[in-house]
Amino acid sequence: MFKKILIANRGEIALRIQRACRELGIQSVVVYSEADRDAKYVKLADEAVCIGPAASSQSYLNMPAIISTAEVTDAEAIHPGYGFLSENADFAERVERSGFTFIGPTPECIRMMGDKVSAKQAMIKSGVPCVPGGEGALGDDPREIVRTARAIGYPVIIKAAGGGGGRGMRVVHTEAALIHAVQTTRSEAGAAFGNPSVYMEKFLENPRHIEIQVLADQHRNAVWLGDRDCSMQRRHQKIIEEAPAPGIPRRIIERIGERCATACKKIGYRGAGTFEFLYENGEFFFIEMNTRVQVEHPVTELVTGIDIVQMQIKVAAMEKLPFTQRQIETRGHSIECRINAEDPYKFTPSPGRITTWHPPGGPGVRVDSHAYTNYYVPPNYDSMIGKIIVHGDTRDQALARMRIALSETVIEGISTNIPLHRELMADAKFIEGGTNIHYLEGWMSDRKQR
Repeated sequence: MFKKILIANRGEIALRIQRACRELGIQSVVVYSEADRDAKYVKLADEAVCIGPAASSQSYLNMPAIISTAEVTDAEAIHPGYGFLSENADFAERVERSGFTFIGPTPECIRMMGDKVSAKQAMIKSGVPCVPGGEGALGDDPREIVRTARAIGYPVIIKAAGGGGGRGMRVVHTEAALIHAVQTTRSEAGAAFGNPSVYMEKFLENPRHIEIQVLADQHRNAVWLGDRDCSMQRRHQKIIEEAPAPGIPRRIIERIGERCATACKKIGYRGAGTFEFLYENGEFFFIEMNTRVQVEHPVTELVTGIDIVQMQIKVAAMEKLPFTQRQIETRGHSIECRINAEDPYKFTPSPGRITTWHPPGGPGVRVDSHAYTNYYVPPNYDSMIGKIIVHGDTRDQALARMRIALSETVIEGISTNIPLHRELMADAKFIEGGTNIHYLEGWMSDRKQR
């Protein structure tokens, strides 16, 4: 096992990784920007090194500074968390070439799954169902593009091969708009991702967003840890997640989970990862794989009892998974609400000083956050300041516990989206379960008109 790990991230995930290290008896080195000097995890770290100013490009995305810090602190491995450099194959490669262990998949796997075209091709070969559409990147011939769209059937969606996080997508409903949409998406993809390749798929009208969490070691063992429903989102950004997904027959989940574990073995995957699917009319369609720990990993931890971050570390240290698929059981139901420093209905960021921080407690309640009273939320990064996660024996109990937790939470000095969460926990459709990915935006639109 490693003696010292460098955490190349910030916010609640930096604290989460730090806690996993402490439980395993591993020292942690935290890198931080000048804006995060007073963060809780900086104070708690065995060692903390400032690597640059607030701008991410000069700190958390500064590969030489991070690797140099690992060298001078004698760290043995680097955990990238999520976001920033976590899915950057070049960073993973530089980490390993510098003699450190990258706590994540191989650079080759990150590249393969980071390009949506090669990822789809790999999944098709592994027997994972994909959204109907072309298997490769679109060519330059307008006639061939039109033929592909006609074969798929409108509406279609044009996607950037190197995109992610809901960016680089354009829905096309008519043939007249097709070529312009392809050209525009190509231009945007080249500018945003450095890769102008795009591909085409069938646009599913009312799908749910379902995920399968996987773990794989370096000894060709792979398991899946149940499913998550992440359909409650706006502009492709998740707000509420839960496990398991309500209303989907267990046999369907088991079938897709087994295929995901098999795919991990076929592509030589290692570490934690998430297969993301659209689910509609009883069928799963692969959209992408996240080759890192997810923001919503706690809901899976609470229903399985497995510490996913610790598993990432153990697998990176060449240990075998300590369980087989048959030994994994899911118990009860878990729900997570992302707490963001933003206007609850306009979603404009609300950085500033937190004058009161009173998190909830009680049975089945977990709070993952780096915030505290008098903490200053910087304007330079993502607005998420924490997550409230609950677990209950049933979904109804989990919902009740989340309502109580949200009612107990007091955050003053800045605006947060807690009022939105309180309303959604009382929404009849959400209580019923099974809302699709467009539900929240429709709900917001209706609310404005009321």
